[in-house]
Amino acid sequence: MVFHKVGPYTYRIPRQGKMRVDAVFFASEEILKDLEGEGYASLQQLMNVATLPGIVEPALAMPDIHWGYGFPIGGVAAFDPEAGGVVSPGGVGFDVNCGVRLLTSHLTLEDLLPRQRELADALYRLVPSGVGSERKDVRFSKRELGEILKEGAGFLVRRGFGYPEDLRFIESEGCLPWANPDKVSERAFERGAPQIGTLGSGNHFLEVQYVDEIYDLEAAEAFGLFRGQVTVLIHTGSRGLGHQVCQDYVERFLKAAPRYGIELVDKQLAAAPIWSPEGEAYLQAMAAAANFAFANRQLIAHFVREAFEAVGFAPRDHGLRVLYDLAHNNAKFEEHLGRRVLVHRKGATRAFGPGHPEIPEEYRKVGQPVLVPGDMGRYSYVLAGTEEAMAVSFGSSCHGAGRKMSRHQAKKAARERNLVRELAERGILVRAATRATVDEEMPEAYKDVSLVVEAVEGAGIGKKVARLRPLIVVKG
Repeated sequence: MVFHKVGPYTYRIPRQGKMRVDAVFFASEEILKDLEGEGYASLQQLMNVATLPGIVEPALAMPDIHWGYGFPIGGVAAFDPEAGGVVSPGGVGFDVNCGVRLLTSHLTLEDLLPRQRELADALYRLVPSGVGSERKDVRFSKRELGEILKEGAGFLVRRGFGYPEDLRFIESEGCLPWANPDKVSERAFERGAPQIGTLGSGNHFLEVQYVDEIYDLEAAEAFGLFRGQVTVLIHTGSRGLGHQVCQDYVERFLKAAPRYGIELVDKQLAAAPIWSPEGEAYLQAMAAAANFAFANRQLIAHFVREAFEAVGFAPRDHGLRVLYDLAHNNAKFEEHLGRRVLVHRKGATRAFGPGHPEIPEEYRKVGQPVLVPGDMGRYSYVLAGTEEAMAVSFGSSCHGAGRKMSRHQAKKAARERNLVRELAERGILVRAATRATVDEEMPEAYKDVSLVVEAVEGAGIGKKVARLRPLIVVKG
């Protein structure tokens, strides 16, 4: 593996073999050791991405890079539709529009602690989690689900699940308008119908936290953050519906790629030209799945508010509002360096800098909020996007800590431990469907997110605003 250090936290892989462009990745010395430990498998995936037609230099990977399906997780790639650019479901991922929503409150740590256990139980009761989890109290007809796939979070707000002002603080206001439910298969509809308003399993979670550190006072004030404040972070996506959309179109693209003369160095990079019938159909189906995910997080946020109210916090007391909701598995048309390109982000988020018109007006002076979850035992971060990110990473940053152990390795390492008890002794209450989920998601299975954030800030593609510590974790 040949790469060169070109900045304190920036490395370049020169074009070689079938690569059409150079690749760039951001890493600290510690992250570089993790990459070496995996035999640079995820960097090889990044090099594979650089072979796709119409890619705009460079192919990118964020500091939370690790091996994924097709694209590495943490991968970012922009494609020019006027230069034969392609769209690849592997560059979005199976969990379309998996993302995070941060709620802030009027409450302080001192307000919450006397009701911590009661709140943990209420959240676990009101927000279904686990493999195949479904809601039985709120159901939508197929016609209504079609409306959700077209309208996203706005449909639920109109039905009373949340407040109209929630929408202003969601990426794209919670709706990708080019969505077309007709491009979504019957099987995807079937899988998604009972799952809206659920967390699912794996690394998805709902976490009650508190702000324990402020790094940038101006940005924190703009975001409405203060020390000791109680917050809630929701991490989930499009569940079975999005998974089925990806599966359907990967199969379709594998057949289409040879017809368009697209050579695939890895079948998981199955792709079609952006403006082909297949490419356009996928983008419309992907947008529909993204809208499902926005709506999913909207419904969960509604029940988070209900949980706080169930344990005695009136709406005027908890004051739970959406700070921001952003995606980390999407493909969107954006303007970069004077070109309109389709930016794939897989395990990476937008990090638009100050002044960008797509940032809510309240935040425009300081940059877009970037939400970076860590593991359930340490901390998460709120960052702000930068002008440098717009120049060097297509306005992108990391999406989390990034795994360093496989789920099998984590379960093996946790076998002799009681992680729920260990975390409770540290003041963190865990509610989970199974012990296996907790073991797979043990804190040590992830990189220390502070090292990832160090690399993000060192590379100039984000700036630290605040750190959040966990109090309650609901896992699938």
